[in-house]
Amino acid sequence: MSGHSHWAGIRHKKALTDAKRASVFTKLGNMVTIAARYGGDPNMNFRLRLAIDTARAANMPKDRIEKAVKRGAGESKDGGTFEELVYEAYGPGQVALLIGTATDNRNRTFGEIRTLLTKNGGKIVAEGSVSFLFRPVGEIEVSLGGQDRDECELAAIEAGAEDVESESDSLFVYTKPEGLQTVKERLEKNGFQILSASLSRLPLQKMTLSPEEIATLDHLLEVLEDHQDVQIVWDNLS
Repeated sequence: MSGHSHWAGIRHKKALTDAKRASVFTKLGNMVTIAARYGGDPNMNFRLRLAIDTARAANMPKDRIEKAVKRGAGESKDGGTFEELVYEAYGPGQVALLIGTATDNRNRTFGEIRTLLTKNGGKIVAEGSVSFLFRPVGEIEVSLGGQDRDECELAAIEAGAEDVESESDSLFVYTKPEGLQTVKERLEKNGFQILSASLSRLPLQKMTLSPEEIATLDHLLEVLEDHQDVQIVWDNLS
């Protein structure tokens, strides 16, 4: 696992059953709804544009995306009011976790996340106990597409990236949060294929675990990511 989110490392390999796809669409819809609260026009709301791009990349139906936008922009009364909450926790081996959620019932979500952690070798902790171990960044995943890795890294840095990290056939480009849009647009202008772009958290220090602890952590991450309200999980595992 690398410094980016756990989901980023496996999303392209994870087969989606119909039930799993429905769950993913629900989560993506909630993400679009929350982004649309800051404006329903993706041309004026970069965060909404990113959310819509992510939903489209997952083949989410157009009508569901439009419905989510209208709900967030206040043009529809369908559904409840969603809010973003980030829970801080420790997993097996004291791995630091930040659990990003979208919920219409914070009491329910808190109770369920706490139970999942307790049953799977983790524990929820007070606000500020873990977040200082991460820094906010913009994260862009670029397809290498057979291009020279070193040349792509250099081009990303010239486009304004603060750091780059390679994994398989992808290049993960990290920016300042406020520079995400600019760097993404420069990379696109230079012909790079953008697989995803989002605001993320990067660990300041990474840690290692024993094979047994890694297996326990992987199970915890799976059950967390299967929860209907969990959008993303960041960790500091090396």
